[in-house]
Amino acid sequence: MNLKDFPNEILQKYEIEAHHPDEFILHLIDLAPDAVMDAAETHRQSLKNPPKSVEEFLASLEAQGLPQSAAALQMLYQRATEIER
Repeated sequence: MNLKDFPNEILQKYEIEAHHPDEFILHLIDLAPDAVMDAAETHRQSLKNPPKSVEEFLASLEAQGLPQSAAALQMLYQRATEIER
């Protein structure tokens, strides 16, 4: 996302702020980790051409400029795997 396309002086008129997608997703994870995890897993499973493993999915998020979100989701996936055991 190019934050310079959303100048603060314009956004302030509407009392909103632009955030980098990685920061935005981290806020969502902080607010509702289970909901974000469910949404991420639903999206990952919807990928059919080609399908992606959890590791491939997280790597694609990193490649798209979401390294912090990928790391946070990795922790959520690990926790979910530990709970299943």
